[in-house]
Order: sequence, then C-alpha cells, then structure tokens
Amino acid sequence: MLIHTEFEYRSRYLKKTAAIPDIHYETPLNSDIRAVLELEANFNSEMEPDLDETYFWKKLNEYNDDENRDHFSDFQENLKCTAITLRRIRENWLHPESNRPQKKHFNPDYCRTEKSITRQLEEGKQFFAHKYPEMKYLAYFQAYTNTYGELEDLKRKYEEALSADGVVGLVIGTRPDCMPDSLLDYLEEMNRHTFLLVEYGIESTDDKTLCRINRGHTFHAAADAVERTASRGILTGGHVILGLPGETHESIVAQAGVLSRLPLTTLKMHQLQLIRGTRMALEYRQHPEDFHLFGVDEYIDLVIDYIEHLRPDLVLERFVSQSPKELLIAPDWGLKNYEFNHRVQKRMKELGAYQGKKYEM
Repeated sequence: MLIHTEFEYRSRYLKKTAAIPDIHYETPLNSDIRAVLELEANFNSEMEPDLDETYFWKKLNEYNDDENRDHFSDFQENLKCTAITLRRIRENWLHPESNRPQKKHFNPDYCRTEKSITRQLEEGKQFFAHKYPEMKYLAYFQAYTNTYGELEDLKRKYEEALSADGVVGLVIGTRPDCMPDSLLDYLEEMNRHTFLLVEYGIESTDDKTLCRINRGHTFHAAADAVERTASRGILTGGHVILGLPGETHESIVAQAGVLSRLPLTTLKMHQLQLIRGTRMALEYRQHPEDFHLFGVDEYIDLVIDYIEHLRPDLVLERFVSQSPKELLIAPDWGLKNYEFNHRVQKRMKELGAYQGKKYEM
C-alpha cells in the first residue's frame, strides 16, 4: 500500500534520527490522503518499504463496486497522483546521499529572489528603459507558485509591486491547486482598481499525463480553478506544454477543444524541452522510446492544427519557448522566438489556416 508504506517507511527507518527532516512541499498534499488512511486501517500493516503497488491496487479495487463506481473512478485518479507524489518525495528527500536531479531555474538576472520586489522591478525597468522610455509595466509574478503563502504576506508582495513607479497591473502565475477562495476574494477587489490576470499552469488536459509528470493535481482541479477565477470577473490565462510523454499529435490537438470550453482569456503553449539535471532528463536517458521530440517543421504543423481547433476569441500569447543553450538537451532548433512565429505565420498563409477554422462548439 503506497501511502501507508510511506508513513511506515518513515517511522521504521528514521527512528534513529532526532527528527524527521522538514519536507517543504510546493503545495499541500491532496486531501484524499485522509480518506486513504481510513481505508488502509483495515489493510495489512506489515508492508515492506519497497512500495508494493500490485497489492495496494488489488486491495483498493475491492471497493470498486457498481454502487460506488462513479465516485471511485475520480477518487482513484486523485489517489494515484497522491501516491506517486509520496513515492517521489521518498526517493528525493529521504535519501539525501543519492545523486538526485536538482531543479534548474533560468530567469533574467534582475529577477532574483534574494532581491526585494521593488529592486527587481527597478532593475527590470532600467533594462528596458533605453529602448522603451515611455513604457508602462505589468509586474509578472512568474516563477514558482505565487499564490502559496499566508494571505497577508501575499497582499504585501502584490501591493509592493503595484506601488512601483510605472507599474499599472499584475500578472500572477500559479498552480491550479493553490487558489483558495480567501485569496480570490482579495483579487476580486483588486481587479476593480487595476489590471489583473491570473495565469494557471494547466500543462495537459490528460490526467494520466499529469500523473506521469508528477504535477500533483488533476485536470479537474485546473478547470475548477479557471472557472472560479473567471467567475469573479478576473482575466484568466492558461499554460500548456505540447509533446509531453505519452501524448500523440491527435491527443494533443484534441486538448484544444477541451481548453476552449473553459473561460480562458489567454493561452500560452510551448514545446516540451528536456533540461539538464532534471528528473525528466534522467528518464529520457533511461527510456528514450517514451519520448517524441518534435522537429521544427513537425511542431509547426502541430501548432497550426492546434490553433485551428481553438476558440477564435482566445488570445494566444506564445507558441514556443527558448531555454538557455547550456541547459537545453533537446530539441535545439536554433531559432529565436520571433523567427519561429514568422515561420508559423508563413505556413498558415500557405495552408489557408486560421484560428478557430476547425473549432466545434
């Protein structure tokens, strides 16, 4: 039993230490843990710490009867995400001596977290001032989960950004499982006085993919966050990655219709990129057959097909991303973002393609 085993493992193998290491989760673990532990109270507690998935699912499926089938289906998907999250926490944090991958971040030098928000904004403005002296700015809380924290602390950060000279609004990037109603109440009020856009990392509409990449949330959570935010009158954006492991051209394009039914204002997309030192890079080295890395022309055709299936009024902010060359394993197309956009536009004209051409309401 995966979840029970995780706790059993910690109590059995860390009891010689003074305390269990403080594990800082990016977001709180799925609330289904409590329900799982109640179920597992009736199970055999003498498990080895190698995470016997077969036994776990065999026992769990005893609850999959006709009467509870609909509830069980959703519950099982959420549970599987939680179990995978716990397993990887054990691998990454309870074995500090292991050679585990490290997170890689690449932001402009003026966006460094040890600097105050005011200083980051001022240095960013200086960077652009010589070319765009009359420009006004949106403060973009992009990296990490920018709605995770105590409400008063978050309010202080947002209001510090809005107080900077020339800043006329905020864009807040975050996870869909980290938007409490109390924060939405505050953002709804803020939205009455300044420009505000909340951008969610959706990444995929396929729950199997989300579990595969260890996102820790389902697509239902993403859809719920988007709908709750948009219902407050707040502009709402989404971000997706095209080409995640296990997804095909057809399944990716099908996602466009699903996303179009959400009350999104904007959408960003980019290709899957393998970055040095990440878990996915390790998985690629071990099982390259699980990955399909698009060539540039193939990806252009995918983007155009995707665009044609999107809602016509959805504002598209990005088709591609460009990681630092020293960190990028693949795909390396050698194109700047504007060069890629030009090639997309040229190909669309050749095909007579346009956004929404194949969109079905």
